[in-house]
Amino acid sequence: MTHAFGKPLTRNEDPRLLRGEALFVDDVELPGLLHVAFLRSPHAHARLVSVDLGAARARRGVIAAYAAEDLGDYWKPGPLLVPPPPVPGMVFHQCCQVPLVKDKARHVGEPVAMVVAESRYIAEDALADIVVEWEVLDAVGDLEAALQPGSPLVHDHLGVNVAARVHQHRGDYAAAAKAAALVVKRRFTYDRGASIPMETRGVVAQWDPRADRLTVWDTTQAPVVIRNGLAAMLGLSERQVRVVAPNIGGGFGPKMMMFYPEEVLVPWAAMRLGRPVKWVEDRLEHFFATTHERSQIHDAEIALDAEGRILGVKDVFLHDNGAYDPYGLTLPLNSQCTLLGCYVVPAYDSVFTAVFTNRTLVTPYRGAGRQHGVFVMERLLDIAARELGLDRNEIRRRNFIPPDAFPYDQGVIYQDFSRLSYDSGNYAPILEKALDAIGYDRFVQETQPKARAEGRALGIGVVCYVEGTGIGPYEGAKIQVQGSGKVSLATGIGSQGQGHATAFAQVVAEQLGVDIRDVEVTTGDTDQFYWGVGTFASRGAVVAGSATHEAAKVVRQKILKTAARHFECAEEDLVLADGKVHVVGVPDHSITLGALAGLANPMRGAVTPGTEPGLEATSYFGPAGGATASGAHAMIVEVDPLTLRPTILDYVVVHDCGTVINPLILAGQIQGGVAQGIGNAFFEQLHWDEQGQLMNASLADYLLPTALDVPRMRLDHTVTPSPLNPLGVKGAGEAGAIPVGALFAQALEDALNLPEKGIEILEMPLSPSRLWEISNGG
Repeated sequence: MTHAFGKPLTRNEDPRLLRGEALFVDDVELPGLLHVAFLRSPHAHARLVSVDLGAARARRGVIAAYAAEDLGDYWKPGPLLVPPPPVPGMVFHQCCQVPLVKDKARHVGEPVAMVVAESRYIAEDALADIVVEWEVLDAVGDLEAALQPGSPLVHDHLGVNVAARVHQHRGDYAAAAKAAALVVKRRFTYDRGASIPMETRGVVAQWDPRADRLTVWDTTQAPVVIRNGLAAMLGLSERQVRVVAPNIGGGFGPKMMMFYPEEVLVPWAAMRLGRPVKWVEDRLEHFFATTHERSQIHDAEIALDAEGRILGVKDVFLHDNGAYDPYGLTLPLNSQCTLLGCYVVPAYDSVFTAVFTNRTLVTPYRGAGRQHGVFVMERLLDIAARELGLDRNEIRRRNFIPPDAFPYDQGVIYQDFSRLSYDSGNYAPILEKALDAIGYDRFVQETQPKARAEGRALGIGVVCYVEGTGIGPYEGAKIQVQGSGKVSLATGIGSQGQGHATAFAQVVAEQLGVDIRDVEVTTGDTDQFYWGVGTFASRGAVVAGSATHEAAKVVRQKILKTAARHFECAEEDLVLADGKVHVVGVPDHSITLGALAGLANPMRGAVTPGTEPGLEATSYFGPAGGATASGAHAMIVEVDPLTLRPTILDYVVVHDCGTVINPLILAGQIQGGVAQGIGNAFFEQLHWDEQGQLMNASLADYLLPTALDVPRMRLDHTVTPSPLNPLGVKGAGEAGAIPVGALFAQALEDALNLPEKGIEILEMPLSPSRLWEISNGG
């Protein structure tokens, strides 16, 4: 074997990306290509009275213009992507988005009409020709106001703005609170943000009447599901539709949202017009038309005994769904389940209400509701430690789930429809490593007192978290040894920068004894692999990686069996390495994998009955449950006493994602996640007025962290392998982002010495101006 597994190898993907040779959706240029622009609602809530497309259709260069009535039977609400799990007593109202507004607009930016023209410039100009008559209605954006009697209704037929209500509990919280030495109650808020990838969404579609075939290039994280859905919507067989998700410039979850209106309409127009059609989202559209995340309000409490051990937690929270709920209850369920964290919580009572508002849809974004739960639990523990006179790290130590308690059943239903069960973990060593790495004791005893004496505001924070990863249902992989000796791997998931072409190649190389540069990995092309679910929930390495491992093991056995026949020896006497097979002790007596591929696929002669031609295999893997990763983040921050602008002086991450395939790629994933977490915690917040107008929909007004705000990080790992997959891996894609809000709150409080003033940070995101208000009692 090559022992490629576990090495920090550079990425196979990078040379093409660095040379500018990688294909992105906007790079797709086809003969006769048409371009699309969408007229979008300027109102958050308005009844559509009429749409007049006559002048737009008459403009030179416009090929077609469509409103909802022009779609005929094609106009229908999109599918429910993730049905809610079977939680007893659950209320769920399904309201999925539509291709074009027909009755009323429910958020600013909802598409009303589509113009197809010879150029994007003409299409955009034609939008001004469309005459729309609106009856403007009052909008609702505030979560609590949306639930009040008489509130404007987002969906009139429901009679309420309740999208869902779910109550999960175990144990007796009321009894726990009654017996507690301390009960801490607080209200926590976590407001909205946008994903802001470098590449916005885009779709190109081409209908080939000769081949009777539709090809779609799409910035999606789920190409197979898009293929299946489009085929059904357009009345085609799945074999007639090819979806390609080429290089994607950042997905982060919103590109896992499927059947956006644009995604449905562009292929329909291409078939109707007989010409290829392209739409690429501009940056302003991204703020309105691509899904958001994060807005929740939690009224939470924690009951503890005199030693700081948790007796129970109660949480009642509101979740902003936006105008529609095609993604089901994934986000609030993640919050509800992740709140339990690394800790023993004997009694838990949680109820959430998902609320329809006149705002853009809310779907998973890196962290996907987990950061909300972590924020609530970690803040409750910080406050409880202070009130009990305990060190904030000690209160965590006293409540960790012990390592001999796994698998640990949390007694609630998770987003994958199963009871939430942690497969493995060992939390105390992670915390200790983080404390040692950040120099916690020295900081508290020496550095911070000295800094305060000098008038400097330095603070330290250390928080813990779990991350549910690697959920099902399944993924697959096909591996083939080619006549050249190179190995091809195809899988149904897409890739948006996670390094799949390298990590999966390492899994293959470990089994087949080849260099990872000789493994060609194809993701995101439904012609190359037929079945798959998608890249989300930190599941690529766990699920697709395990399928790759299983397929590679089968191919390895085929290689050895074919070589044994060739050498007339036992399989046990063979060595597979460096792209060759040789007899033990006789390295010169070898045959290449390419030659073996030829022997396995003879052009003449008899073939043993029951054998399969070629050196290839297809395998699928579906985990019994999700693999639970965990970690601790630590940070030292300095706050400018005048501007209250924070500067991160040191940042440490200690993480347990089970077996590590590639430490270099893992470090990139963690660092990228932390950068987004910093943005979520201190920069990125969407602001709305009372009528649902987004007030900072530009990169001039919506703040993002820059290279000056994101520090160098120091990373370390512990390893508790997952027993749920053959590689022992757990996911890591969201771990960097999940705990940063809680970490910022703790470190900023420490820096400003706010708790001694009786002031606490109970909200995210922050900004210097908001931090100034909090520190001055606002």
